[in-house]
Amino acid sequence: EPSPHLPAPEDVEIYSYNFHSLLRWSPVPVERGLVLYTVHYKTGAFPVWNEMNCTRIPRPQCGFPLEIQKRRWTIFLRVRAELGPLPSAWVQAGPFVAERDTTLGPPRVSRVSASSDSLLLSVTPPFTPEPGDSFQYRVFYWENTTRTTKKEQETHNTVFQIGKLKESTLYCFSLQVEFEGVYGELIGQQSAPECHRTAIS
Repeated sequence: EPSPHLPAPEDVEIYSYNFHSLLRWSPVPVERGLVLYTVHYKTGAFPVWNEMNCTRIPRPQCGFPLEIQKRRWTIFLRVRAELGPLPSAWVQAGPFVAERDTTLGPPRVSRVSASSDSLLLSVTPPFTPEPGDSFQYRVFYWENTTRTTKKEQETHNTVFQIGKLKESTLYCFSLQVEFEGVYGELIGQQSAPECHRTAIS
């Protein structure tokens, strides 16, 4: 039976970045004693609560175990506080589907080669792709002057060229990935601007 004296965890949320997901919550305040937490999960396909690797843990967060790190599964979680033999009420989170709800970070730029009229970029996606994954990269670029117009181009390739540039000129660019999943498009965060000078012909 939940104890009326032990409050349930608050601010319970699923945090997910680049498909790495965890449940987190605010610590339950008590005057004395150590509060521990227990987390259970169930899936949309098998709606029975299961223990995971977070039974009577002291930290107010719990990473998803390998068996539920499936990008298209519907996941429900619940957490309660425990003080000695006293449990709090359960607090539920979800439904969560990683391919719909995760936050995608920016792609990484691994190499930039400058010529007199172009920059050749080599990029990697923000997470390790699975077979069949489809990405589109969007690159925003501009001349590094006070009055400047941003241009953009899109590509499915991890190596691509920004062309028709002026020679010996400083250009800046920022990248974003679009992941095309079964739930529609996930648009990632934009990368911090990076600037490179074109070569002299």
